[in-house]
Amino acid sequence: MKRIFDILAALFTLLVLGPVLLGVAVAIKRQDGGPVMFRQRRIGRGGHEFSILKFRSMVLNAEKLGGYSTADGDPRITPVGRFIRRTSLDELPQVINVLRGDMSIVGPRPDVPAQRADYTAEEWRERHLVRPGITGLAQATRRSEATAEERKRLDIHYARHASFWMDMRIIALTFRQIIGKGGN
Repeated sequence: MKRIFDILAALFTLLVLGPVLLGVAVAIKRQDGGPVMFRQRRIGRGGHEFSILKFRSMVLNAEKLGGYSTADGDPRITPVGRFIRRTSLDELPQVINVLRGDMSIVGPRPDVPAQRADYTAEEWRERHLVRPGITGLAQATRRSEATAEERKRLDIHYARHASFWMDMRIIALTFRQIIGKGGN
């Protein structure tokens, strides 16, 4: 049931938000002429690596100028990037990852390989029993305010207790966060 929901939700998103996706792509391209998409190796279900898709929100070669995580005011984030991050539009190309089967609409956000060091072997195995998601429990409840430890705890909790109804609740909470009513 979850996979069917994921496919239908991803197709619906592409259909309904197609003009928005096109507008974001044009804005990014006009900003500096660089690539519209950003690809990065991430860890999926079972510990398998895949290439995540995002709209590029940072300057060209940003990964050479800093680490894999960013904070508010990071100088590598472009003006268009600030807007698409604040509105979560940068994440929308991941519906393609959902259609490919790399990701789900809801699940723990996919880690970069370097984050393996933040987990015990058992935590890493357990966290990757489910597909990673475009949104997850940590994003729905804490947005980007969650500490690494809180995020890990919430991701493992999701992997242990995932259900269709939990996914629906996470989606609703995510929309509240995006439109600014979720608070912390």
